[in-house]
Amino acid sequence: MKKFKKLIIACDGESASGKSTAARLISRRYKLILINSGLLYRYASKLIIKNKPKDNSSFLKKKFSKISYNRIARLNLHSEQISNHVAVLSRDKNIRKIINDFQKKLIRKNKKICVEGRDIASKILAKRPKYDLAFYFKCNIKVASYRRWLDIKKKISLKGVRKSLSKRTSMDKKRENSPLIKVKDAILIRTDKLNKKQVLNKMSKYIDKLN
Repeated sequence: MKKFKKLIIACDGESASGKSTAARLISRRYKLILINSGLLYRYASKLIIKNKPKDNSSFLKKKFSKISYNRIARLNLHSEQISNHVAVLSRDKNIRKIINDFQKKLIRKNKKICVEGRDIASKILAKRPKYDLAFYFKCNIKVASYRRWLDIKKKISLKGVRKSLSKRTSMDKKRENSPLIKVKDAILIRTDKLNKKQVLNKMSKYIDKLN
């Protein structure tokens, strides 16, 4: 395994595509700070659902000025209610700016970092700083649905989970602001065809080739 003084990795992908697990594993292997942008949007949704503010933007701007990422990362934010809410919230240009600014402050403080989400290579790490390597994760909807169903401890039907994931991915790809796309130089990772060890090894192979 190669050692790096600077390494910036972008991980994008569809809902329940395995990008969070892969990003966590690769961050552990190369000792990278891990930022999960999806958790930031989920946290924003949880706050809005709970507090029902009159002005979402002003409310969230204030909340994100006081919170640390480590505290957000410790919260359980994977409920179906939050998943459905965040799909709509993430389309809001003002909300995206608040969360993007929060992420960029974290990124600028670290030379060794892995950021995962839906617009990381295309937006967050497109420049200043730009990613050293980008990965794009994709997974068959049947496999993705089953994984998410287990994650939420079978609290709703598998059919309901599949419908929710399909809707979320469609909204992510079609939204006007920072849609989910695979940038030209991103390396495709099919997590329905590879197990965790194979995913980690494939990513590592490309990372170790970096100069």
